[in-house]
Amino acid sequence: MEKSRPRSERLVTVAQLDEFDEIIDVRSPSEFAEDHVPGAINCPVLDDAERARIGTLYKQVSPFEAKKAGAAVVARNISHHLETKFRSRPKGWRPLVYCWRGGKRSGAMTHILSQIGWDAAQLEGGYRAYRRAVIEDLERLPGRFRWRVICGLTGTGKSRLLSALAQAGEQVLDLEDLAAHRGSVLGNLPDRPQPPQKMLDSAIWSRLRGFDAARPVFAEAESKKIGLLRVPEALLNAMWAGDVIRLEMDIPGRVSLLMEEYAHFLASPGLLADKLQLLRRLYGDAVIARWKSMAESQAWRELVTELLQKHYDPTYLQSTRSHYPRFDAGLVLRAKSGALDEYLALARRAAAWSPEAGRADAA
Repeated sequence: MEKSRPRSERLVTVAQLDEFDEIIDVRSPSEFAEDHVPGAINCPVLDDAERARIGTLYKQVSPFEAKKAGAAVVARNISHHLETKFRSRPKGWRPLVYCWRGGKRSGAMTHILSQIGWDAAQLEGGYRAYRRAVIEDLERLPGRFRWRVICGLTGTGKSRLLSALAQAGEQVLDLEDLAAHRGSVLGNLPDRPQPPQKMLDSAIWSRLRGFDAARPVFAEAESKKIGLLRVPEALLNAMWAGDVIRLEMDIPGRVSLLMEEYAHFLASPGLLADKLQLLRRLYGDAVIARWKSMAESQAWRELVTELLQKHYDPTYLQSTRSHYPRFDAGLVLRAKSGALDEYLALARRAAAWSPEAGRADAA
């Protein structure tokens, strides 16, 4: 009869992530910052400096000396985590541990946690196996869902409608929030840098895994890139084939909403001038100089109106109509202001809409 695997050597797959109380990433802080399993906590058994030092010892002295020195550091760091982060964990705690390849770093942590008495397991293949699963799932998962895509000119409040839909209990994939960018040349958020590409992939993967395929998913129409980050191709293709909800608002209302959402530019006209310079190749020196002058004189309504009419609206309409064949056949919602109550009412209409009924207009 084959002997069962010791508890300290229990291996699980990416498909079993949800079976555990906590996921522990024992890689170095820089590895963790680039990407990690959503919800994981970082408890490195070697920090960046220690990892570099042990690696140098391995190459320049000997593998034996490196393993001996590394074991001492790993033991010390695990001891620190036991005395701090894990001190209050109950007897029935079930942690899952992973490192880069599912090797020695996670093996050491899993072994010690198991010896204490916790039902600990190690992710087979480590982060590399997780990353492969993310890539494969991002090709497969988007096609499982019925997409309802929010289209609308810049400043109509598409993100606000998505937020209202989420508050109403609908399934929402807010790509701009996950990418920390509003998706245009002026779209950088002043208080949130964009995550690494792999981190965005992980965030999208995590959301898709949590959705119910029997219910629609609402998302905002996006181009292939949001700031510096790429939207997964299979996700874009699935959204382009989805049903369209078109959000409209008159220009004065859009200008007011944009001035509210981009208040950081109003407070720093020089920052806006730097961004406008990126449009120089499209419009030439004279137009850019005029827009910068309007910013310096704080002629905000005039500037925003001209940017909408000359740049954003033509670009958006051309791109959106080329990718969404159902652009003119969906639900049309008309917003009058940026008020929360108004968007909550529009969200209820969007949630109740049946695409099979064809185009519908809602005032």
